[in-house]
Amino acid sequence: MAYIDPQNVRAPRDHIRSVDVLYNSGLGGWSAALLNYDGEERVGLRWNGEEGAGIGNPQSRARPTWFILPPELAAVVRERAEELSNMQDGGLLAGYREMANDREREAEAQEWVEALIGDGTHQEG
Repeated sequence: MAYIDPQNVRAPRDHIRSVDVLYNSGLGGWSAALLNYDGEERVGLRWNGEEGAGIGNPQSRARPTWFILPPELAAVVRERAEELSNMQDGGLLAGYREMANDREREAEAQEWVEALIGDGTHQEG
């Protein structure tokens, strides 16, 4: 079997209601997700599979599953996974860099902000 996108991992099936992937390092890496597990928000981890090398780990009966973290670790793992996601290509930081390098857009934004300042000084009375 090939790599399974962590967004599509819905096991343990009787417990997982939704999956919001926080971080996915891709083929051969690992993933963290915010899960609705029995109606509670929980954090899950798993190793991603590789092309031709299986479905990753953990798994049960040849189905990919999530390892549900103990609550004592969940906040730390979630915070770090979100940081890593923001630093990835296409993440939040990359988006900020791209916007900052767009000189035309920056000039338009500056012009818009300066116009707002003028609006704030004019008061009806």
